[in-house]
Order: sequence, then C-alpha cells, then structure tokens
Amino acid sequence: MYFPRSLVVLSFLVSCASAFADVTLAPVFTDHAVLQREKPVPVWGKAEAGERVVVNFAGQSVGTTAGKDGRWIVYLAPLTASSAGGELVVTGSNVVTLTDILVGDVWLLSGQSNMEWPVERAMNAAEETAEANFPLIRHIKFKKTITSAPAESVENDGAGWRVCTPEVAKWFSAVGFYFARDLQPRIGVPVGLINSTYGGTPVEGWMSEAALGSDPAFAVVGERWQTALVTAPEDRARFDAALEVWKAGEAAAKAKGEKYTAPWPQNPASVKWFQPSGLFNGMIAPILPVAIKGVLWYQGETNGERPDEYAKLFAAMITHWRAHLGQGDVPFFWVQLANFGGGYPDATNWAKLRDAQTDTLALPNTGQAVAIDIGDANDIHPTNKQEVGRRLALIARAKVYGGSVDFAGPTFNNAEREGAAIRVSFDYAGNGLIAKDKPLAAFQVAGADQKFFPAMAKIEGETVIVSAPEVAEPVAVRYAWTNAPEANLYNGAGLPAVPFRSDAW
Repeated sequence: MYFPRSLVVLSFLVSCASAFADVTLAPVFTDHAVLQREKPVPVWGKAEAGERVVVNFAGQSVGTTAGKDGRWIVYLAPLTASSAGGELVVTGSNVVTLTDILVGDVWLLSGQSNMEWPVERAMNAAEETAEANFPLIRHIKFKKTITSAPAESVENDGAGWRVCTPEVAKWFSAVGFYFARDLQPRIGVPVGLINSTYGGTPVEGWMSEAALGSDPAFAVVGERWQTALVTAPEDRARFDAALEVWKAGEAAAKAKGEKYTAPWPQNPASVKWFQPSGLFNGMIAPILPVAIKGVLWYQGETNGERPDEYAKLFAAMITHWRAHLGQGDVPFFWVQLANFGGGYPDATNWAKLRDAQTDTLALPNTGQAVAIDIGDANDIHPTNKQEVGRRLALIARAKVYGGSVDFAGPTFNNAEREGAAIRVSFDYAGNGLIAKDKPLAAFQVAGADQKFFPAMAKIEGETVIVSAPEVAEPVAVRYAWTNAPEANLYNGAGLPAVPFRSDAW
C-alpha cells in the first residue's frame, strides 16, 4: 500500500512528539510499591517542559509544572499506614496509573555483595522460600550503574516492586528479607525494601563528590583511582597469569575433596567499581529524593586492606547521604564485618576495620549488628543471613520503634589493672555474661612492651578477668582482635560481644 511521503513524515513527527510529551515516573515508582508513612512523600518523574502534571493518591491531589529540563516533583502530605492497595494516578498529556500501592515503612538497602546476597543462595533457602508468603513485604532492586556525574535516573531490574511470595522471595536481598520478616509482624505496617547494592565495591564509590571533598585526608582516594587507571593495562597480563594459578589451585583442591580458600585475583576490569563517587552518582543520587524510614548497610570487605581510612570515610558518607535525603538524622544501621580469613590467623586488618565501624556509632541515630560469630572463616559470603537480619531488626525495634528489647552485645567500657590481671567491664551485659560452647576465648593481653599474648579469661558477673603468664604487669587487653577469631563471649540475650581493644597502639 502506498502512503504519501508527507503523511509518513507527519506520522513520524506526531509519534515522536507524543513519546516526548508522555509523563513518566521515576523507576522507584511501580505497581505494588510501598510509600513511606508519616512524612512528606516526594513523587517525581519526567514530562514535556512546561507540562502540567497532577498526582492523585489517597484522597490527595497535588500538581506542578515540569521544568525546562522536563523534570517534575510533587510532595504528598504525610500519609497514614495502609495495607489496602490503592491507586496512584499521574495525569499530564497522558495518564499513568499504578495499582496496589501500600503505605508503611521503607528501608534502603545498600553496600556490597553480602547485602545483595539473595535468599536463594543463603542458608536453608528451599525451606525459607517455601514459607515466604508475606504480602506486606515488598522489594525492588536497581541495576548496577556507575556514572561520573549524578544521574537523573537509574533503572530497576525490570520487575519493579515485587510482592513477597514463595515464587519470588528467592531474589530478595537475604539480609533485607530476614530483617523485614522479623520486623513487619511486630510493627503491623507494610515494609518496603529498596535494594541498591553492588558486590566488590569500596565505600568511596558510594560517597558523593561533596563528601569526598569534605576532608583533605580523602585526597588519597582520588590519587589511588588515577594510579589504577594508568596501570590497568599492565595489570591485565598479571591478572590473566594469576587467574591460571588460581584455577589450578582450585582444581587441585577439588580433586582432594577440599574447599579452595585462596582469594580470587583482582581483575583490572573491576577498576571501574572503585571509581570515587561512581556508585553514589549512578545508584544512590537518582533515588535519594525518596522518603524512607532508614538505611541498612553491609559493606567494608573491599576496604579491608585500608582500615585506617575507613572511619572517616564511612562517617562522611553517612553524613552526606543524610544531607541529600533531607529527612534529618535518618536511622542508619550496618552490619559489622563477620569473621573471615582463616588462612591468616594473625592478620588484624579486618579487626581494625571493625573497630572503625564501631567508632562510627558516635554519629547520632546509628546502630551496628555484630556478626563476629556467624561468619565463615573460609568464605567471605557467610550464608547465615537469618541471624544478621534478626539482629538488625532488634536494633530497629529498640531505636526506631520504641521496643524494650536487647539490641547490642557486651560492649567494652573499661579495663582496670588488678595485680597481674586486668578486669574488663562492659555495657549491655544483659543480665550477665556467657561463654558459649567452650572456655572463654579470643582475649589477649600485653605489657608496656606492646607484645600481646593469648590470655586466660574468666567471667565474674558482668566483668571478665584476663591474664597471661607471660605478662606480669598487663596494661592493655584485646578481644577478637584478628580477622577470624574464635569469639564466644555473649550476654544473657544471646548477643555477641563487640570486638575491642583498650589500647591505641
């Protein structure tokens, strides 16, 4: 059939204009979404410049005009929690209708692979997913995205918000799922999980440019990145050779029926993951207008070789995320690094990074779930995410929801010399201290010479008496101060003691 050329051109122009004029929502808004209760709720997207956009939800109608760049944003007044799915309707030159929208508490999940780790790869996956029928728990995941400047938008994984069912729960963040599963029935409102994670990434990738510019000490981050860019081609050849050695070692271990524990060699192609601010720009900035209840964070493994930098970097990241959110000191809870590195019994770099994480508790409205007892000395991805999620939920229940629950394990308070021993006192002793499974372990003491020796330790009420025959006059004590310690000190609530050192050597 013949169509006049003018008609074809006109049809093309009309279709282009229509496509450009269509009102769209940011990818964080899809069917089955959870909106944050009890605070203003930003809803945003794109339209034709100057186009009038109106958002209707829960009896509210809020309008605005798209800016010159086509962006628009409106703010719904604070909403009450609702488990009844409603419609969110956006009207401009076209109409966008989202269905089954709930109102509850939204938690942002971020960090590297241990937060990303899905339910299907965690402990008891088949049994857990078979029972995972929780319609008031929803989850959305965003694509791994790195950009050099803050992006306008980031794509979700294509599925949008998923309602938790046995069929789809396997794809949820395991830590997030077990956190929500413990929390949601207790608070009685829907829980939404926004998963913006990227395995193998350092904290500096998740920091804004402003955060990295907030302290002259952070200049080394940019210098390291530039060096990595320059040396990447040469590193490729070294990586290929190292990979062949690794594969040979893995094959030999498998032939013996053993587990191969050598670390995977660093791929120079992964240098992009280390781009300062790249993850913040690509995966956090585009969603930070969203209203949330709090943040759950699990990261630090990739910074394990540079623990001395971490405390300042992590604190700056939290401070600047909060500034971008504009929701005050939003709760920010993280998982302390688990025990890992059994092949290096005396290594302490992860112990130092754990200490940096603990120091970050000086920031307001923060919390730390200790995982020193539930890791795997030979696997950087421990599968017991159930207990990690439960411990995070305990913190949230105590610090956000006003619950009267124990949320922290024994935390170092003071060390006093008593003859040839040191008496260690703790906060959060929780009705007494307990040594699980075997005699109390993982304590060390040192004298003025700063040489540490394994110590005998005995519980006395809410204190521990520590001594070593090699140290007649102890002045310092450490607990769980290696990468993969055999830590077994708990309080009466069954929560593990926080690794610590009394010295600053």
